[in-house]
Amino acid sequence: MQAYLCLVKTLSPLSYMIMKRFLLSVIIVLGMLIMPILTYAQAPDLGSVSSFVLFSTDGAVTNSGISQYTGNVGTNNGSSTGFGNVNGVMHDGDIASALCAADLLILYNFLDAAIPAYFPAALLGNGQTLTPGIYKVDGAATLSLELILDAQDDPNAIFIIQIQGSFSTNALSSVTLLNGAMACNVFWKVEGLIEMATGTSMKGTVIANNSGININTDCVIEGRALSTTGAVNTDGVLLYTPVGCGSPVLLGPDAPNLGEATCYGIFSSDGPVVNAGITTVVGDVGANVGLTTGYDPLLVTGYIHAIPDLSTAQTAADLLLAYNYLNGLPEDIILLYPPQFGANLVLTPHTYTLNGATTLTDTLYLNAQGYSDAVFIIKIYGAFEALVNSKVILINDARPENVYWLVNGAVDIDDYAIFSGTIISQGAFNLHTGATISGRALTGVGAIGTAAIIADALISPDCQTSSRVDINNVLDQVTFSPNPFVNSITINTNNATNSNKLDLKIYNNLGVEVIHSVINNSSTTIETENIPSGIYFYKLSDENNNVQSGRIVSIK
Repeated sequence: MQAYLCLVKTLSPLSYMIMKRFLLSVIIVLGMLIMPILTYAQAPDLGSVSSFVLFSTDGAVTNSGISQYTGNVGTNNGSSTGFGNVNGVMHDGDIASALCAADLLILYNFLDAAIPAYFPAALLGNGQTLTPGIYKVDGAATLSLELILDAQDDPNAIFIIQIQGSFSTNALSSVTLLNGAMACNVFWKVEGLIEMATGTSMKGTVIANNSGININTDCVIEGRALSTTGAVNTDGVLLYTPVGCGSPVLLGPDAPNLGEATCYGIFSSDGPVVNAGITTVVGDVGANVGLTTGYDPLLVTGYIHAIPDLSTAQTAADLLLAYNYLNGLPEDIILLYPPQFGANLVLTPHTYTLNGATTLTDTLYLNAQGYSDAVFIIKIYGAFEALVNSKVILINDARPENVYWLVNGAVDIDDYAIFSGTIISQGAFNLHTGATISGRALTGVGAIGTAAIIADALISPDCQTSSRVDINNVLDQVTFSPNPFVNSITINTNNATNSNKLDLKIYNNLGVEVIHSVINNSSTTIETENIPSGIYFYKLSDENNNVQSGRIVSIK
């Protein structure tokens, strides 16, 4: 015993964890020899295996064609090649792959030691129905047409299928789950090669012992494909880890607080906003530095801030805070191939990063997995282009108000693209003919050009209340001169009398109040020696809550 303790003390942390898992595997196998058969209906503990969708302990893992994976991919001894963007993390020969290899051995031993109660024929499917239990095929097996797994309304029903030889599926064969059966409770232990033919629909975690796995075009697996020793090959497939059975609920990170920017559909903190063509916008449109032109008030459900005002100043400040929050979020997953973004990729609620210029092609799916409050954040460090007719499609209760894009560069949404989410960029925007945006186009730096688009910011009713600056209710005959000003500025109005005074507030470009004065006369001069050079915004309001706002400039 003392010798054993001395040995453990000399092990590295990784070796210690692997030895610990090996000993646990031995204990599980020994325990099964003395436990009653009823125990075998319990689900195994997958450990770190649960996060992998494709893995080999000893062998290469390769992909050809356009495949989609949700879950980690890797090998503990070999390389992973041919993969595009994966909704997970690639692990080749690292700590995570070593732990997965150890946990896979434990899982295999658990399944191998389970005592079967049923012995079906080698040909599975053809409308066959299996109820919960442990099944064993003494030799090779084939799946044909449809195999039904019926949980009989038991949410904890476990299916273990032991195949003592190779396992193949015929083209278009399928496993169907019925009456509460879940893919996370289905396990296939195969003592040989696994070969899935074109169009197979598989459910459950599939383990090939001492052999490889080949998954052919258009196969769909809700589960995992794992090998203890052997290469794993895929070609144009859809694989995703199952939900349920204690798997983490993915709600994503906390959403940024947009503040006043919540009420805008299109906004630039520093640059003009210009429209050409028939553009429809739900939400405010404006710029904090520069003019906003070309928008038809009849087609904008919100305010058109033709010149900068108090609202645009506040929005610029709030937008900077939101950008900094998103920029500081650590990513869960790095998507490794920015130029190949889209291509029917499916993402779940996480924080993603793409390091480089990114192009959206074909379709991107955002899958909330049934949680309508789930948040998606996609950070792009480079320019971003959504190609003609590309799409961002929301599925399984995903909502556009919970999707946020940070783009550290210019943004192009090309003709007839369909886009979802709020884009917060640090570059110019071009929104081209026929593009549809369920969300917002907001930039801290750069001009925005729109051309016959539809933008719906999904604004809340609060954006229409009197608590916001009412740009459309303007006082008449109020002027500021000179503008730009140096040491003083004069406010001239025909409305101000002792019985109808005006309240004046002046703000800097961060929304901080620098002057507050009451205007009682038709001409009032305010000294401004202590105001530094820069752009300022004023708000004038009378006793009837009529408001005028605009921009003034200090020069020294």
